[in-house]
Amino acid sequence: MHLVKKLAIALTVVLSSFLFVFATVKTSSGNNKVIIVSSPEISLTGASSDKVNSALFSQLHLGEAGMSPEAFNSALLGLEKLDAGGEIKHDNILTIIDFSQPSDKKRLYVLDLAHKRILFNTLVAHGINSGQLWAESFSNDPSSLKSSPGFYLTGETYRGDNGYSLRLDGLEKNINDNARSRSIVMHGASYVAQSAIGHLGFLGRSWGCPAVPLRFHRAIINTIKDGTCLFIYSPDKEYLEHSPILNS
Repeated sequence: MHLVKKLAIALTVVLSSFLFVFATVKTSSGNNKVIIVSSPEISLTGASSDKVNSALFSQLHLGEAGMSPEAFNSALLGLEKLDAGGEIKHDNILTIIDFSQPSDKKRLYVLDLAHKRILFNTLVAHGINSGQLWAESFSNDPSSLKSSPGFYLTGETYRGDNGYSLRLDGLEKNINDNARSRSIVMHGASYVAQSAIGHLGFLGRSWGCPAVPLRFHRAIINTIKDGTCLFIYSPDKEYLEHSPILNS
């Protein structure tokens, strides 16, 4: 089913659960009685993608969690296109890394779209040559030690130099499609911690990998592995204008 349609139907079901106001009143006999009052019906079925996205963004409280609406809208747009092309195995899980936020903020979000929940919201590193507090410079080159924005498909897990890790396949030609050959993976790291921010003034940095806190890395990897969409958003003009997925 079309992703926007699925989200609209799911949101309609959730919103419908709030269309009844339950009040408890006392009867003359002293017993409690439940009165159900219905409100006018609200439906998102057939709504535009912008309206569905806005409703979902609000319901997930992503604004309060720090995510930019642009990151969310871009992620859903790309997910819809990739899902329609049959590239995504599990479209109910969506991971967004929002590089419009500095590294001292919790800018990684793992979303359960089916149940409208934020499963994880935590710190995530960028490449050492992408910047200090902010990720501002990107590359697809093997030895750049920079992050690459764009859409990824999560792959298989393995145990390497950084322990339990997750392979990532970049889906955007000339932007992140060297991810596997560059060994850009998700892994845990001790430098992804509040203590590093307190010492450095910014989060510790990787060699280009989206490294996450050691305390959460296994749970995050096991949630998003094997065919889900991971999107690294950047407001970088070069990326936004040349993304093959966002501009297709």
